[in-house]
Amino acid sequence: MTEQDTEAPEGVLRAGQSARIRVWDRADGTLRTVHESRERRYEAPNWTADGRLLVNADGRLWLLPADGTAPPEPIDAHGLPEANNDHVVAPDGRTVYASAQDWHIWTLPLAGGSAHRITPDDGGMHFLHGISPDGTRLGYVRLDPEGANWWASATIHTIGVDGTDDVAVTTDPGPADGCEWTPDGEWIVFNTEQFSDAPGNAQLARVRPDGTDLEQLTFDDRVNWFPHVAPSGDVAVYLSYPPGTVGHPADLPVELRLVTVGAWDEPTTIVQLHGGQGTINVPSWAPDGSAFAFVDYPMQDAPRA
Repeated sequence: MTEQDTEAPEGVLRAGQSARIRVWDRADGTLRTVHESRERRYEAPNWTADGRLLVNADGRLWLLPADGTAPPEPIDAHGLPEANNDHVVAPDGRTVYASAQDWHIWTLPLAGGSAHRITPDDGGMHFLHGISPDGTRLGYVRLDPEGANWWASATIHTIGVDGTDDVAVTTDPGPADGCEWTPDGEWIVFNTEQFSDAPGNAQLARVRPDGTDLEQLTFDDRVNWFPHVAPSGDVAVYLSYPPGTVGHPADLPVELRLVTVGAWDEPTTIVQLHGGQGTINVPSWAPDGSAFAFVDYPMQDAPRA
């Protein structure tokens, strides 16, 4: 194949590739595909309180029933710039917070309507990943676009949903990403490279929202990203890349791993898939913790689970 055949711009499917929005059932470990598209690269499902999935594609936000009975429909979001795959649903079930390609975080009604920018023009890039259980604060990744190696500056911050009281949670060298609160609000879980001297090699960690009690959680040779603790608080799912992966690229052989909270060094691989970027960037558990949503991106000639 030519370079053009094997590569595609970010957010676009390759020739012969599809995007499958899928659900893993915790009770019996079964998988079901709720929607498949060969035209649009859907990414990053959130689960709403009323049984729908929120995803992004083509710079817009979309909703579809989690049972797959209807295709995705775009949210009519007035004033929202091109959206990326960082978005969360507020605990009230009616509000969406989303990152856009202007490097800011925006808010809008889940039902559609006018979007409003939250983050200030402070020179930073803001990439949303979590919301506190009480709905008052957002967790985001902050980067400095002026640096020679801008990714190396990535740190975890929290900010009020009104755009005030920005707090740096991590400040140590080593880029961090994928931050979200545990259901009890006591911890922020995330991935970080600060425990390694080599580029990549991200491992999972947790820290108190005030930046204290930093603790490494995984210690294997794989590259681990995007931890999502179930609403029940007893288990978590995360994305695991092959050893040596730098960053969180798309279209690699990756794994979704299930771990008991408190025994992070004993994961179980629940799904092997073709994916990465876009698969589980955001909180993806059903509100009752019974299922987990993700996206994979198989090629036509690849074995399909």
